[in-house]
Amino acid sequence: MSYNKEKFDGIFTALLTPFERDGSINEAALKDLIRYNLKMGVRGFYVCGSTGEAFMMSREERARVMEIVKAEAGDATLIAHIGSVNEMDAAALARQARTLEYDLVSSVAPYYYKFSFEEIHGYYSRLADAAELPMLVYHIPALSGVNMRTSDLGTFLRDDRFIGIKYTSNDFFMMEQCKAAFPEKVLYNGYDEMFLAGLSMGADGAIGSTYNFMANKFVRIQSLFKEGNIAEAQKIQREANKIITILCKIGVMRAEKEVLNQMGINLGVCRHPFTETTAEDKALIQKEILPFI
Repeated sequence: MSYNKEKFDGIFTALLTPFERDGSINEAALKDLIRYNLKMGVRGFYVCGSTGEAFMMSREERARVMEIVKAEAGDATLIAHIGSVNEMDAAALARQARTLEYDLVSSVAPYYYKFSFEEIHGYYSRLADAAELPMLVYHIPALSGVNMRTSDLGTFLRDDRFIGIKYTSNDFFMMEQCKAAFPEKVLYNGYDEMFLAGLSMGADGAIGSTYNFMANKFVRIQSLFKEGNIAEAQKIQREANKIITILCKIGVMRAEKEVLNQMGINLGVCRHPFTETTAEDKALIQKEILPFI
């Protein structure tokens, strides 16, 4: 399966999903968020992933978000996260992505039941066939509980149906091994706080949640890295990491939504069982994050 690699290099926002108080999708806010990110210079969007609370949404809701993003995002590169432990839902979303003319599909490995690698490989293969689009493996062992080895990832990277990996792990040795063996494939760094480290080990770009409100910092880090200005890139990474430290203290996703709420884009709150941001945390965001975005 052929593709234009340049179209897939760069910074991709793992989109948050704005919700109203009654739990419905705030479609107007989602459009505002997309426009704001395009102004920050992102290459595209990773739609309905972990950051988007996909696993707490129905298949129909995820399909609707995919529709809105496609209509609003213009020429941006679009990656649809279709992952679900219910493979029938994942396959339906794969077909939806093809109908909407998304550029890629992606999926977390099937989780909870401790599937064998043979079963995981079969899951990905069937979804790639259902989508008839290039596919991106989502490697996030800390949350999925699926610890694939370098050889396992290599099985996918040797397959023309798979464009690369969304690599959310701090095992940068394995990242480098994958990139060295398959230089033509696309590797996205997944941990925002380690973006510069990922670039140094071969990442072609990144997919991240904090990009929803500060993608411009990461666009700049990648530009500086390509120029060889590592000291300035490190400076901006440190600036971002001070913000990420506060997000982690509060709870990353609900804090990210509150940052955007205070910026005037109504992201609302996360779905239960997430709790809401406290008044104390809102004050902390206003004092320690907003002035530095």
